[in-house]
Amino acid sequence: MGFNDILKRLFGNKADRDMKELLPIVSKVNAEWEKIKGVSHDELRQISADLKAKIHAHVKAEEDEIAALKAKVENEKPSIEEREEIYNRIDKLEEQINTKLEDVLNEILPLAFAVMKDTARRFKENKEIVVKANDFDRNLAVTKDFVEIDGEDAVYFNSWMAGGNEVTWDMVHYDVQLIGGSVLHQGKIAEMATGEGKTLVATLPVFLNALTGRGVHVVTVNDYLAKRDSEWMGPLYMFHGLSVDCIEKTEPNSPERRKAYQADITFGTNNEFGFDYLRDNMAIHPEDLVQRKHHYAIVDEVDSVLIDDARTPLIISGPVPKGDIQMFDEYKPRVEKLVRMQRELVARIFTEAKALLASGDRKQEEQGAILLLRAYKGLPKYKPLIKFLSEQGNKATLVKTENIYMQENNRRMPEITDELYFVIDEKQNSIDLTDKGHDTITAAGEDPNFFILPDVGSELAEIDKMNLTEEEKLEKKDQMVQNYAAKSERVHTVNQLLKAYTLFELDVEYVVIDNKVKIVDEQTGRIMDGRRYSDGLHQAIEAKERVKVEAATQTFATITLQNYFRMYHKLSGMTGTAETEAGEFWDIYKLDVVVIPTNRPIARNDMNDRIYKTKREKYNAVIEEIVRLTEAGRPVLVGTTSVEISELLSRMLTMRKIKHNVLNAKLHQKEAEIVATAGQSSTVTIATNMAGRGTDIKLSQEVKAAGGLAIIGTERHESRRVDRQLRGRAGRQGDPGSSVFFVSLEDDLMRLFASEKIAGLMDKLGFKEGEVLEHSMLSKSVERAQKKVEENNFGIRKRLLEYDDVMNSQRNVIYTRRRHALMGERIGLDVLNTIYDTSVAIVDQHADGDYEGFKLELFKTFAMECPFTEEEFKNGKADKLADKLFDEALQLFKRRMERMTQVANPVIKQVYEHQGAMYENIMIPITDGKRMYNVSCNLKEAYETESKAITKAFQKSIVLHTIDEAWKEHLREMDELRHSVQNASYENKDPLLIYKLESYNLFKNMVDMMNRKTAAVLMRGQIPVREEPTEEEKQAMAARQAAMEEAARQRIAIQRAEAERHQDMSKYRTEKTDISGNNNPEERAQQQPRQEPVRAEKRVGRNDPCPCGSGKKYKNCHGQGL
Repeated sequence: MGFNDILKRLFGNKADRDMKELLPIVSKVNAEWEKIKGVSHDELRQISADLKAKIHAHVKAEEDEIAALKAKVENEKPSIEEREEIYNRIDKLEEQINTKLEDVLNEILPLAFAVMKDTARRFKENKEIVVKANDFDRNLAVTKDFVEIDGEDAVYFNSWMAGGNEVTWDMVHYDVQLIGGSVLHQGKIAEMATGEGKTLVATLPVFLNALTGRGVHVVTVNDYLAKRDSEWMGPLYMFHGLSVDCIEKTEPNSPERRKAYQADITFGTNNEFGFDYLRDNMAIHPEDLVQRKHHYAIVDEVDSVLIDDARTPLIISGPVPKGDIQMFDEYKPRVEKLVRMQRELVARIFTEAKALLASGDRKQEEQGAILLLRAYKGLPKYKPLIKFLSEQGNKATLVKTENIYMQENNRRMPEITDELYFVIDEKQNSIDLTDKGHDTITAAGEDPNFFILPDVGSELAEIDKMNLTEEEKLEKKDQMVQNYAAKSERVHTVNQLLKAYTLFELDVEYVVIDNKVKIVDEQTGRIMDGRRYSDGLHQAIEAKERVKVEAATQTFATITLQNYFRMYHKLSGMTGTAETEAGEFWDIYKLDVVVIPTNRPIARNDMNDRIYKTKREKYNAVIEEIVRLTEAGRPVLVGTTSVEISELLSRMLTMRKIKHNVLNAKLHQKEAEIVATAGQSSTVTIATNMAGRGTDIKLSQEVKAAGGLAIIGTERHESRRVDRQLRGRAGRQGDPGSSVFFVSLEDDLMRLFASEKIAGLMDKLGFKEGEVLEHSMLSKSVERAQKKVEENNFGIRKRLLEYDDVMNSQRNVIYTRRRHALMGERIGLDVLNTIYDTSVAIVDQHADGDYEGFKLELFKTFAMECPFTEEEFKNGKADKLADKLFDEALQLFKRRMERMTQVANPVIKQVYEHQGAMYENIMIPITDGKRMYNVSCNLKEAYETESKAITKAFQKSIVLHTIDEAWKEHLREMDELRHSVQNASYENKDPLLIYKLESYNLFKNMVDMMNRKTAAVLMRGQIPVREEPTEEEKQAMAARQAAMEEAARQRIAIQRAEAERHQDMSKYRTEKTDISGNNNPEERAQQQPRQEPVRAEKRVGRNDPCPCGSGKKYKNCHGQGL
């Protein structure tokens, strides 16, 4: 007995401890259920209404205090310090409410779960449920088919449409589902086997948490499941007065989408939830916002969303200038030639290596082993090489030789690789050109270093040593930097083209349909419509396949799914397989995985892996197994890892005249139909490993008697989780079934990670072609290989998370600031912080005592005179100077805002009192002396606040505009930085460390620039007013007086406010792009904004009369300073 076994005996394993904690909850729920089974339908609904009231009463004190604090800010106009304290208090109260809500929900959980369980029972046992109708029922009856109003009663039926099919409710929660519901409510992941009813389980925590009125988001992996589940489970919630909606049925940025989020329960896909968050953070008006605070989310198929798609950024992008100018087509012929030469070279080397290895001479065999390693480094996916390595002793020879040349940090490896044109590291997914490759790809007459990046540090040092003036040195440095940027783009283009030609295969990683490259999801085999590889890889594949190379785009807003879902107050998930990724779920999301026992014992027979030497032997054995199983009357589900393999097996079955269905990326439209028939007797279905996920394969009694569904895996996936998903398709709810995996030493996983020992064992035992190796120890060996890959992938994801965390911290700062400006509640505080930060930055910038520069900067930014003498400036402490400067700037800002209200108020008053019925909003022209800003403001609000609303609207408009412009530019710079830091690895530096340092500096500079721009406009803002003309000017304008009579009567140009001319970025393309070049990205193209014609308007000349009607020349009136 091992040490771990002793610990388990003493303390029990995790599953036992989890069950010990959860089983008492089940007993309490069932006890409550027994109490309420006899109550009337109306009394049952009243129980849920009482639970709602109890929750709201529990947090009423905190909610009332928040309302009072907000009213105090609005009515009493407290000082800055007091306002900051109030907002901090509000934030703390919000946290207290969340804590108290969890306490009261845990208290009422048994009764709430019992209510939902009994609701399910009543719908199952009654075709009609009659209750007293309320307003909610009456509104529901207008749009839903399962409710009718009969006088004073509402009649709920137990049949309704869901996912396009009529369903009759026939489910009641059993005990293990109550356990699953408790786990989900606790903010954990419930791992439940296929067929255990995860959708029904979710009704328990969804109902309980929806009673708070703060919104529950149910997240699915595709829009079909979101629509189906909202329609399928919705009536149970609506029976208790809870509103249900699905965002997939509405358009982005629409009132219907906003209404969907206001519902108590909202269904949708992970992508749409994320894109709506980004669109909300690009909104110009508060009424454009659709989402509420992120309170509670349940993620279905949580492993797909939070593991497979986690590092995939959701991106809203738009076109960039010259985005269609790319170098892929330009350098494609060179790369094609290089790849062709490498193939020919590897073929020659491999042929020679085989001859030497077969010679029998020891020295020649050693030379043959060297050539074999060289061929492997050149083209590891070369099929004759893969087949040769699966033969007796060859893999062991390769590994032994590689170990010799990898000693002392790969010191001798150049002896192997120098003869090649490029070197492929398949495990790291990387390609490096050799010197020979550089020479070959460089055209005649070109610079020999055309594709070689210069050492920037040494070149800068050389320039500094030159006997040149500072201007000449700067010019040379600029030339050197430009040269580096051009070469970097060139090297990147060639590198991505080489990856496209050597590591990405048509019909394996992607398919070409309608002249477009479409990525195949390696998990489900579905086409990921619109998804694109990032970093130019997709364009490289497009160039390779000779389809149109899409133009580059610019990022306007981005977030990864893992960072989006970490924003929720409480997050939980459910899936059939999460235990193998439990460490990652905990490290990244702090989500615990709890394995829920099955309702009935699993009767599936999971057999040991059957290991063959070659793929050909393996596939022949698969076909023979299919024939044997179908003759026995059993349905067979054959799992594959790619389109190519599924089509190969299909051809083999066709030759044997065996009827079958194929479900892969090319045929994914038939998925529902194929999965529905997969459980019929002697039916053969070939599908990629996770195809049809979310749909159960149901068996007839005849099939159960024959032995149930047979699962045949044609290859071990690199993730144990995916293999478990495939196995789990059989054996649902105690059904009989079997699963077995057929493996060959030529499979990618075995070739890269597991085949040395197994190959050695097969060699020792003298296995011949066609013979199979089968043992539980070998199956465990394969699983250990999978574990290696999982650890490697987790390491990659964690590193990518570190990159993304840098971006995420910056995003949180900007989006919080933007939300304050948009809502207007805390904008005053943010503006004052902007003035203070700018004051500190200006003082720090001139800490060297440059008084004249300081004065000039003050005038440029604050438009004010220096508040202290040169002596005070040079002798004073920086913090004291900054505080004094802030006080003076603040007083000046207040005076200018007051002046703005004084100028505007008489006109606002006049317009409201005489024309208030005509206008709802008005447009106020405000200038900073350089450009005119048309600020929209509600006329009634402006009148009631004595025009203070105008200054608030001005501040909001300027802050939003400045943030959007700065953030968009910053994202572009961060994209460029992320690409450029990868070159740091050539200098033996850590790209991540460089990225963190440089991104901090970029962000700091962006915030400083943003503060200065905001302060400069706000401090100069004024409403242009008409000055009284002299007698001469009156005579000069007499001829125009009649035409401009209306404008001359008003000192401010008031007009009906139309939609602001802000760029509506929500209409730009949404895409989901994989930052690592793996198969997980998704892009959703939104309708592009309609191009309006450009209208050229007549510009006013400096010496022309000013359009305001003053009679002055434009340069002396509103054209001053322009």
